[in-house]
Amino acid sequence: MKVVILAGGRGTRLAEETGTRPKPMVEIGDKPILWHIMHTYAHYGHDDFLVAGGYKGEMIKAYFNNFYLHNNDYIVNLANGSRELLNEGSIAWRVGVIDTGLDTATAGRVMRLKQWIGNEIFMLTYGDGVADVDIGKLLEFHKSHGRLATVTAVRPPARFGALGIDGNQVRSFSEKPLTEFGWINGGFFVFEPTVFDYLDDETVPLERKPLERIAADGQLMAYQHGGFWRPMDTLRDRQELQALWEEDRAPWKVWES
Repeated sequence: MKVVILAGGRGTRLAEETGTRPKPMVEIGDKPILWHIMHTYAHYGHDDFLVAGGYKGEMIKAYFNNFYLHNNDYIVNLANGSRELLNEGSIAWRVGVIDTGLDTATAGRVMRLKQWIGNEIFMLTYGDGVADVDIGKLLEFHKSHGRLATVTAVRPPARFGALGIDGNQVRSFSEKPLTEFGWINGGFFVFEPTVFDYLDDETVPLERKPLERIAADGQLMAYQHGGFWRPMDTLRDRQELQALWEEDRAPWKVWES
């Protein structure tokens, strides 16, 4: 099953980092956030990836082109360029990085991957958010309801600390709790191949007309994920994710080191 990762946007709200690289290549713990997302899927046995590139996509291509050399130890004979491999890493992913255009909308990026996705169920998520979603249970849910599409619904963290006040006394203090009301699109989609029947305009976001029509037709189901989910939209988001990683408290790290 293919895993599509949307990685072509400009990431303007994270301009401090994305002026020189695409947002999926911004690092958490010395590894691109894209690497973290892919590890989540691979942990559940899904390691056949299609990365929809765009803005500075050549950096993503270069990263994976050199991945084998950068993640293994070897001795080089400078006389003839031959290499003696000293160890070999355990990562055996299949990764395609496809240029889907600089300013292409998200629906268009998916449309441009159709020939590589083929006529099969596929998963899709964004290249700038991490979560501890159980991909196995997500797929079980999707297969159980028989509809066209599944979106993972999440509760976003509040922007500010929450106070429980009794009169003038603070009874409880919670820094950035999950919001208690409403669910939002957290990515981690599952689509049947017939989703392409709803994709007929490359200029519109996937999240607007296509998903609105799918929902209106009763074909969109929500897998409710009450666990960890965080986007990396701003520099502050990136700093918070980095702190969790450095403190060995990263909930999205479901794989073994």
